Amino acid sequence: MRSLLQTRMRSWLAPALVAMAGVVTLAGCRGEAPHPADIQQLVDSLRPAVEKASGMRFRTPPRAAMRSPAQVRAYLAAKLKTELPAEKARGIETTYRLFGLLPDSVALRPLLLELLTEQVVGYYDADSAMLFGVSGSPADQMRLVLAHEMVHALQGQYLPLDSIFHDLRSNDRLTAAQAILEGQATYASIGVLAPGQAVTANDDFWTMYRDQVREQQSNMPLFARAPLIIREGLIFPYMDGAEFMHWWAAGSGHADTLPYGPRMPASTEQVLHHDRYAAGDAPLRIVIDSMPGTIYQDVLGELETRVLVATLTGAARPDTIAALGWGGDRYRVVDSPAGPVLVWYLVFDDAIHRTQFAQGAGSRLTTSARPGYRSTLEPHEVDGHPAVRYVLAPVGWTGWAALPAAHVVP
Repeated sequence: MRSLLQTRMRSWLAPALVAMAGVVTLAGCRGEAPHPADIQQLVDSLRPAVEKASGMRFRTPPRAAMRSPAQVRAYLAAKLKTELPAEKARGIETTYRLFGLLPDSVALRPLLLELLTEQVVGYYDADSAMLFGVSGSPADQMRLVLAHEMVHALQGQYLPLDSIFHDLRSNDRLTAAQAILEGQATYASIGVLAPGQAVTANDDFWTMYRDQVREQQSNMPLFARAPLIIREGLIFPYMDGAEFMHWWAAGSGHADTLPYGPRMPASTEQVLHHDRYAAGDAPLRIVIDSMPGTIYQDVLGELETRVLVATLTGAARPDTIAALGWGGDRYRVVDSPAGPVLVWYLVFDDAIHRTQFAQGAGSRLTTSARPGYRSTLEPHEVDGHPAVRYVLAPVGWTGWAALPAAHVVP
């Protein structure tokens, strides 16, 4: 997934792409997977259409090969071990558990490995600059996914992907960047496999697309049982990223460029709400004073805050949640002798949205405390901006007497 996890590792699959075949009938009848000797020929045949749909030309012809499911699983396991090391996984797990987004019994790396193995049909490996198809995958899915992954290969030739993926300023900022990369690949692959049909110009297409993506994913047993935060993190870059790219091409006024570099959205709020992007509504950068024993800190962003609200209110889908008026946030997770501590500052655009959150989903945060814990949600001001401060900590935590302050910084 992206969201706290997917931004820590490159994406090797396009889960939402498989669903598109059922939505817009982009592919023909299902057939056998390409023979290992044929995958390069398939990639070569897709190249002109991919270049046209993406607006970029390959500087170096893309290379492709097949991998067995066992080889792919070993590859994914190695990537997870490298890009989501144990200490980082612990920090993310603790964060999600304290927010009530992940059961204490769930370990992230094993779950992610099973989820990715269940879904992967093809992927682009940036380290080797190679495209790979997974043997045994149906031909229509392979064609669809390879078209998508070829756009990633192009991005690798034009963008400093390493610097993008190692930007440590904010998980939310990385999630937004990933949505653009996956969104462009998804949007372009629709053009590749439905040339001249202009299916994306129909507003009904995007409603159908969302419904079909969710239906298709729910038919995958492991995915269907995964916590909401993980399911939404996996599909957000493909679903909302593709809609952003459609808006960019049709309504932003910048269709002759791509949203790269300075134009890259700086928050998931800007991806979710195109009007906020157009208005230049940049996220506030929040910092929390130093806390001894900090094991993890980051930003939830609007996407994950919406998932939190959906979880607290029992909503099945976070895309049914109204705009939050999210302005910025920051949390710290701290080790204490009695258990981990969470301190979260959430800043709003205005006091009205703060009140709505505090009286709605926020009020439920304080009733979902862990055994032996105390929780508080209080209205606050962060350098003149309306905010709330949420603290979840053991009753005997010594830090209750002097909670850290938060600030807005450039």
